Amino acid sequence: QVQLVESGGGLVQAGGSLRLSCAVSGRIFSINGMGWYRQAPGKQRELVALITNGDNANYADSVKGRFTISRDNAKNTMYLQIDSLKPEDTAVYYCTAVAKGIRSWGQGTQVTVSS
Repeated sequence: QVQLVESGGGLVQAGGSLRLSCAVSGRIFSINGMGWYRQAPGKQRELVALITNGDNANYADSVKGRFTISRDNAKNTMYLQIDSLKPEDTAVYYCTAVAKGIRSWGQGTQVTVSS
């Protein structure tokens, strides 16, 4: 199994930046891919960004150019750099990993953007 712990959320004004972190432990070498999702109040969880083991990244159209996903394998940590924050980015952000066909989730970290 893979364990994931997010951190770095908070309250920020529109236009500001945050960097979310996802600490990874467990069967790290079996991970095929990782990513970030978010869930706003009253809405379904949606994909934000994905990163492969080859560091290829894909983004939702709504965050392209503002969000950057990355990973530091030496630190067993994945990041999500969020710039030019908008009120509509307010959500709980979850990191996720797939290992041997099993998806694991972190507990989530709250991002709140004030206008």
